[in-house]
Amino acid sequence: MQTGDGTKMIRILLAEDDTSMREYLKRALERTGYAVDAADSGLSAMPMLEKEKYDLLLTDIVMPGMDGIELAQEAGKIAPDMRVMFITGFAAVALKNGKTPPNAKVLSKPFHLRDLVLEVDRMFEVGDASGL
Repeated sequence: MQTGDGTKMIRILLAEDDTSMREYLKRALERTGYAVDAADSGLSAMPMLEKEKYDLLLTDIVMPGMDGIELAQEAGKIAPDMRVMFITGFAAVALKNGKTPPNAKVLSKPFHLRDLVLEVDRMFEVGDASGL
């Protein structure tokens, strides 16, 4: 997928089990210029990871079935170059046992959408042209 100026559009896979949060984050990131596919769980995100190439996995940590850490571990086997950012209300859980990928970011809830977009922009060294 390309943007109007011919540059590659950054693709994000968002895994978030809370419907309103998932829709809110998806819309905000799309308005900022990212291509976003959303899944309601780690289990439903897996087939998407196997079919498509994503630049970033943006995942909640605490989800039923396969949690965000397990999803990130599996995603790392499928797409080792994909970046990972966790969004969670349980930051301490994210950091336990060193199970998170070493280069993963953790953004603790509650956060302002501007903070999320700035963190994603930073990961991809995008200018500060966010409209939020």
